[in-house]
Amino acid sequence: MRPAGVYGVRLVAAGVRLPVWECAPKGGTIGLVSRRILIVDDHAGFRASARRMLEAGGFDVVGEADGGAAARSAVRDLAPDMVLLDVQLPDANGIDLAARLTDNGSGPAVILTSSRPSDQLGPDLATCGALGFIPKDELTASAIAGLIE
Repeated sequence: MRPAGVYGVRLVAAGVRLPVWECAPKGGTIGLVSRRILIVDDHAGFRASARRMLEAGGFDVVGEADGGAAARSAVRDLAPDMVLLDVQLPDANGIDLAARLTDNGSGPAVILTSSRPSDQLGPDLATCGALGFIPKDELTASAIAGLIE
């Protein structure tokens, strides 16, 4: 059984700028009015830390998912504005999943993250439709806000 808040769903309410590597978004710039975000990562500890940090930074974390299948369900059910998506998931490649989530232009903005540096993730990182990439050790609410503002 999954702990509460792992997609499953946990609704909670919660902006602060770093240099980050930006991917080329398919649909141009994003004008987000809301800061509703879904966290997708297979490590519960990272999800919990990211949730606390994002909520403290003014984001509304609408849910968490621990894999690709759960992420697709959560995006469908929760309709987040953004998805913080780990590149390596047990059941999905995060870069491929980002491309699927952003393919038709009506999905959420995707921000990729990984403990590996961007230069080790391959050329698809820049063309997958993600709004940007933030290394996990540089992840802050301000870094995300810098990509969406």
